[in-house]
Amino acid sequence: MTPPVTRVLIAEDQAMMRDALAVLLDLEDDFEVVAQVASGDEILPAALRTKPGVALLDIEMPGGGGLDATAGLRAALPSCAVVIVTTFGRPGYLRRALDAGARGFVVKDRPVGELAQAIRRVLAGEVVVDPALAAAALSAGPSPLTPREREVLVAAADGSTAADISRRLHLSESTVRNHLSSCIAKTGTRNRMEAVRAARHSGWL
Repeated sequence: MTPPVTRVLIAEDQAMMRDALAVLLDLEDDFEVVAQVASGDEILPAALRTKPGVALLDIEMPGGGGLDATAGLRAALPSCAVVIVTTFGRPGYLRRALDAGARGFVVKDRPVGELAQAIRRVLAGEVVVDPALAAAALSAGPSPLTPREREVLVAAADGSTAADISRRLHLSESTVRNHLSSCIAKTGTRNRMEAVRAARHSGWL
């Protein structure tokens, strides 16, 4: 009996990796790659156009990463299961992905056969997470940053001044400085740029 075929969307900014995933998954009898995109802002339009059953999303891409796209994709196309496939196996990313509605989180250095099996398990209703990453996430604990602190730190990442951030986020400069000070304290760093790097390394941004 021929297995049902699941339509797959791949979002990956590295062309070689994207093409390799598409070729390897198309070799599986139960998968058909129907869309490939290279930036985050292409994910939702492509998904609405092709109606995939599963979307494989990278985390860091131009135009917004897979974590940002996950919640919007889940809201617009609830029938599409999201699996994060990334080189960035960071505990903070895992928590954010699951909070946004992703059903799987796997790292790219695994054999494609394991990825295919992970997708099948997700389609069967399981939540599939790389075991080593799950253990790391449990030991690391949740992000200490509040949503507003994270927003301010993201805004500071390009070197913007407190005045720039206050205008962009419609906050007072003193509030911005307080949030930045809190971020620096919580990350155990000396300044806002070190805080940005530390938060990114932990997957909190």
